[in-house]
Amino acid sequence: MKIYILYLSIFIFIHFLVFSISYAVEEPAETFTLKHAIEMALKANIALKISKEEANAALAAEKKQKTNFLPTFNATYQYEYIDEEPTMGAFVAGPQKEYTLISKVTQPIFKGFSLLNQYKIAKLGLDAAKINEKLKRLEIIFEAKKMFFSLLKAQKLLIISQDTVTQITAQKEVAKNFYEVGMTPLNDLLQAKVELANSKQELISAQNNVEIAESNFNILIRRPINESVKLEDVLNYTPFGHDIDFCLKMAKENRLELKIADLEIEIAEKEVKLAQKDYYPSINLEGSYFKRGTEWDVDGGDYIYDPEGWGITAVASWDFWEWGRSNYEVKEKKSSLSQAQYQKIAILDNIRIEVKQAYLNTLESEKNISTVKEAIEQAKENFRINKERYKEQIATSTDVLDAQTLLSRTTTNYYKALYDFKIAKASLYKAMGQEVME
Repeated sequence: MKIYILYLSIFIFIHFLVFSISYAVEEPAETFTLKHAIEMALKANIALKISKEEANAALAAEKKQKTNFLPTFNATYQYEYIDEEPTMGAFVAGPQKEYTLISKVTQPIFKGFSLLNQYKIAKLGLDAAKINEKLKRLEIIFEAKKMFFSLLKAQKLLIISQDTVTQITAQKEVAKNFYEVGMTPLNDLLQAKVELANSKQELISAQNNVEIAESNFNILIRRPINESVKLEDVLNYTPFGHDIDFCLKMAKENRLELKIADLEIEIAEKEVKLAQKDYYPSINLEGSYFKRGTEWDVDGGDYIYDPEGWGITAVASWDFWEWGRSNYEVKEKKSSLSQAQYQKIAILDNIRIEVKQAYLNTLESEKNISTVKEAIEQAKENFRINKERYKEQIATSTDVLDAQTLLSRTTTNYYKALYDFKIAKASLYKAMGQEVME
């Protein structure tokens, strides 16, 4: 009975193991949609995580500057021992050892507007950090689209290269059979072999391009670099449908670089005002309380004539002569302000060029799609006719190979135009400052 139970247990275990292995083998690889790829890239990107931490740091800096408006509290505890009791004539003037506790509170009243301007600068820095995080997000979305469509293009061109090798291999076999029965010259067979060798070289190059594109995609979403990638193809396309003026208008309204440039100008303006702080006096209000004693609990004692007390002090200070140091600092900050203003102009010029280039690339690819798409069916029919004519010995091997080359080139141009259009369109959306996930 025990042996039976043992065999039954082994059988169940093996059956379960085989089922698990077969399930694991048959389980299809993950297929990435464009949206999924973008989400993975946003989740994994290190630069975006850095920008988030920069925003966190800017938030902490803003809160830190806010505390400068509040009073500060300070406590000092000290012990003093002298070698002899202090005397005044025949009388003891104080204790030989003394403990002192002093508590102070300091409230800034006026700092030449420096506290206010420092806080405003920190707040503007926080706004800039948040916008920079959004900017990084847009860049990652574009990179994800670019990698996605580049990989799709490489995979499509690999399929075309594989089909070309298959077709030319078949043509070589036909040429070989015809040559062996004396129907065609050796030249036809040699030409087919040469074209086959060339197409195999192109196939190797296409395979390498796919591997490189897969590696780039894997790095983007932080997967193992040699992991195979399966993508959901996107063959449909929607024409862009807007003119260049619309694109430029959207870019001027939406580009985050311009918003950051505006914040940089505001920060520079506040830094000019901050540099002017030394034109004014500084005023603080201080309150203090002390206790003295001959023991650690500072509770008076022998010869402690003033065991505790408090006081309030208003302190005004002004460095009214610094050999022009404050004036030079103001000039420096004004120069930085001018630089920030010029920088915005340069950024706007670069944005206009970027939008124009992306717009033209999008139009070019869009026109190429419609132009080449019509030619694919014609190239297929031309290849079919030449194959049939060659079998009937009406056409030459050169005609067939030329037709195959024409078909491969036309199909390649179509898919290049299709995916280049999608990349150019993504680049145009980025240039306009728009976040589009498709």
